[in-house]
Amino acid sequence: MIRIDQNTCRDLDQARKLEWLETNGLGGFSSSSIVGLNTRRYHGLLTAATKPPVGRVVLLSKFEETLLIDGHPYDFSANQYPGAVHPQGHRYLKEFRLDPFPTFVYDVEGVEIEKRLFMVHGENTTVVEYNIHSPGLTSECVLELRPLIAFRDYHGTTHQNGSLDPTVRSEDGIVTIAPYDGLPDLHFGHNADAVEVTGNWYFDIEYTAEQERGLDAHEDLFNPFVLRFPAHHGATAIIVVSTQVRPAKLAPVLREQEIKRRQAVILRAPSPDPLIQQLTAAADQFIVQRGELNSIIAGYHWFADWGRDTMIALPGITLTTGRSDVARNILEAFTQSADEGMLPNRFPDAGESPEYNTVDATLWLFEAVRSYLQYTGDYDFVRRRLYSKLKEIIDWHTQGTRYGIRLDSDGLLACGEAGVQLTWMDAKIGDWVVTPRTGKPVEIQALWYNALCILRDLTHEFGDSGPEVFLGELAKETKDSFNAQFWNADAGCLYDVVDGEHRDASVRPNQIFAVSLFHGMLPSKKQRQIVEVAQRELLTPLGLRSLSPSDPSYRPRYEGGVVERDSAYHQGTVWPWLIGPYISAYVKVNKRSKEARRQAELLLKPFEEHLRMAALGQISEIADADSPYEPRGCVAQAWSIGELLRAAVEDVYEIAVSHRAQAEVAQV
Repeated sequence: MIRIDQNTCRDLDQARKLEWLETNGLGGFSSSSIVGLNTRRYHGLLTAATKPPVGRVVLLSKFEETLLIDGHPYDFSANQYPGAVHPQGHRYLKEFRLDPFPTFVYDVEGVEIEKRLFMVHGENTTVVEYNIHSPGLTSECVLELRPLIAFRDYHGTTHQNGSLDPTVRSEDGIVTIAPYDGLPDLHFGHNADAVEVTGNWYFDIEYTAEQERGLDAHEDLFNPFVLRFPAHHGATAIIVVSTQVRPAKLAPVLREQEIKRRQAVILRAPSPDPLIQQLTAAADQFIVQRGELNSIIAGYHWFADWGRDTMIALPGITLTTGRSDVARNILEAFTQSADEGMLPNRFPDAGESPEYNTVDATLWLFEAVRSYLQYTGDYDFVRRRLYSKLKEIIDWHTQGTRYGIRLDSDGLLACGEAGVQLTWMDAKIGDWVVTPRTGKPVEIQALWYNALCILRDLTHEFGDSGPEVFLGELAKETKDSFNAQFWNADAGCLYDVVDGEHRDASVRPNQIFAVSLFHGMLPSKKQRQIVEVAQRELLTPLGLRSLSPSDPSYRPRYEGGVVERDSAYHQGTVWPWLIGPYISAYVKVNKRSKEARRQAELLLKPFEEHLRMAALGQISEIADADSPYEPRGCVAQAWSIGELLRAAVEDVYEIAVSHRAQAEVAQV
C-alpha cells in the first residue's frame, strides 16, 4: 500500500504532481492526479484501446462530483482553468491510497466519502464506487455525478462542435451515449435514483503538464447527463463505465475478481522483499494482448508497444515474475512480425503497418531468447518457433538489409542513412537527427557479438554443425576487430561510434553493454575501467546520464517545448533503465562478491522513494541530469521497471541465477 497524507493531498502544488495509473491488459488505461485534477490530455477515467493494444481513445475524462447536504452543494472534484482552479475539492481530501486500487477519502462537512476505482482486466471497463460513512448524519444528502466526456484520440484534445450527438438512452440502470460515429458506444451501469439529461459544455479546461511541454493544453468537455444517488450512512454509489453493457450489480464481483488477479501477480514475485513485490505489481501493468499473443507497452501514457523496449524489458517484466508463458507469446508475436531480418521498431497507434527503423531491437531479441532459456530451459519452443527466424535474421544482417545495416569486411556491423535514427538514442526534430550515430555504434557491436554467440550455442544444441563453424569464426573476427578499433586509451573507455577513420569519444552509457551482456568481448581490466568511467561520469541516483557533464553538448535539464526537450533527450538526460546494465556490469567486474552485491543493493534504495513520486508505484522514463534529478517523460516506463527488477533479482539478490553467475565469473 502507498498512502499519501492529508497535508500533501491538500497542497495542490504537490498533489497535482502525484499521479495514479490503472491499466486493463489491452493497452487501455485510467489515470489522473491524486486530487482528480487532470493535468494531462492523457488523463481520463476511461481511455479505451479500440484495436488492442492501440487505437486508444479518451472516452470519459472525469466526473464532476457534488455532495448536496440539505440542498447545499459541496464540490469535491477539481479542474484547472486559465488562472483558476475550480472547484477546489482537494480541500476535502484527507487521504489517498493505492490499496491496491486508487482510493480517495474525502471529509465533506463530517460526511466521509471513500471513492475507489479500478479497471477490469481484459475489458475497456472502469468501475467507480463511492462508500458513504456518516453514522450520526441527520441531514438529507444526495451525491450528484456529472460525467465529462471527450471521445477523441488520446494524443489530441476536443472542443465544442456541432457533430456531437447529445442523445442519452436510459433504462434499467444503464445509461448509454453514442456521441460520434466511428467511436464506441459508452455505457454507464449505475444504481442511481435519478438520471437527468443535461447537455452542457465545460469550456477551456487547462492541462498544465501539456502547457509545460509546449503542446495543446486546452479542451472543452461535454456533460450529457447527471446521476443522483442517495447518500445516507452505509450507502454505496456505483458506476460501471464500459464499452460493453455492465450493470452496477456486477461491481462487487468484478472487484473481487480483480483483487484475486492482482494477488496472484504478487504471489509470483520472486521474493517477499517489498521493493521486489512493488516492481512485480508494476510490471503487470505493461503486459498487453496483441491478437492471440502478448506484447509490452513501452510506457504510459503515450507510447504503444515498441520492439526495442519490449525485448529489453522482457526478462524483468515476464521472466523474473514467473510469467514464461507471456514471454513465449511475446517472442512469437515479434518474430512473426520480422521482415527482411528486422523486428518492428514500433506498432503505430492507429494499427497501421509496423515501422522497421531500428538496428538494435532485432539484436536485443537474441538476448531475450537467451534469457528465456536461462529461466525455462525450453529449447523445444525455441527450436520449433524461433530458431529458423533467428538464423534468417543473421543471414539478412550479413547480406545487408534496410538503412545500410550490414556486416562490414571487418566483422563489425555498420548501419545508418541520412535522416534516420536507428539506435535507442532516437530523438529527431523534423529532419534533424539529434544523435545520428551513423557507422558502427559501440552497443550495436556488443549486441551483434552477443547475438552471434547465442546463435552459435543454439546451433550446437540443435546439432546444426555447418552454421556453428561459420558463427564461431565470425564471432572471433568481430571480437578481434572490436578490440582493435574501439578502445580509447586516452579516456580509458570505449569510443561511442567508429565511422571509418572517425572516432566519437563522447562518454555515453552505450559502452556499458560491452560489459553487461552475457557474451562479452573485452578483457577484465578494460571491463573494470569502463565501469569506473561510468560510475564517475554518468551514474546518478536514478540511473545513468546519456552524456558526460564534461561534454560541451551536455544538457542538464529536460524541459521546455518539443525542440528543447528532444534536443536534450540523449544529451545528458538520465535514463533509469540503464541502472540495470550498470548493476550487472558492476557486479560482474567485481566477481559477484558479497561486497559488490551489497554496494549494488544501495543503488536500489533511491528507487524505493521514486515509487512514491510521479506515478505512484511506477518508475519514470527519464529524469533531469543534475540534482534534484526531477522525474520527466512518461511517468511509467516498461524498461525502467523491467531492468531494475531483472538486475535486483539476478545480480543483487541472485534469486533466479542459475548458470549465469558462474559463467560470468569464468569470463572475468
